[in-house]
Amino acid sequence: MKSRWALVAVILLVAGVVALWPRGDAPKPLPPGPDLTSARAEAALMPCATAVGGPESVRGITAECLADGSRVEVAGVLAGRPVLLNVWATWCQPCREELPVLAEYAAGTDAIAVVGLAIKSPTGDALGLLRDLDVTFPNLLDTDGSVERGLKIPAALPASYLISADGTVTFISDPRLLRSVDDVRGAVTRYLGGAR
Repeated sequence: MKSRWALVAVILLVAGVVALWPRGDAPKPLPPGPDLTSARAEAALMPCATAVGGPESVRGITAECLADGSRVEVAGVLAGRPVLLNVWATWCQPCREELPVLAEYAAGTDAIAVVGLAIKSPTGDALGLLRDLDVTFPNLLDTDGSVERGLKIPAALPASYLISADGTVTFISDPRLLRSVDDVRGAVTRYLGGAR
């Protein structure tokens, strides 16, 4: 009987030691991401204005507004007016050629709204590229691929879409690469027509 009590005491003692034994340092919190305040200021992007409505394919999906880092509903950014949405990435050479053309178009008095959407690109790199190319129209960053899936963006970039005021999304397939302001104007007229 004594040996049984001794065994129970040993088991309890071992359990107590295991429970109280130090397990090393507590996990350290992850370091904060880079401070992009100065990069955002240098890029001088226009804010991502939002409205009600927008394309159904991206309703409920959020993305980062590169101007201030806030999360915004993508459909709201594309709602209420005709919009040219340009999908680009920092590693895409044709995108680097097309973005300045779109910036020149967006600065014109006859332009519809232009919004950029960066995919598969680090935030700091995206801000740096926009700054270097002097592109200031509103830009979003798809941080998790949800916008890319919602719009069924093709693998080859850049990709541009025209969104009518009623939320209809049309992929610009001709011309695939917008090389001049006249190309942009022509695509807007061809795909939106009187729906501007």
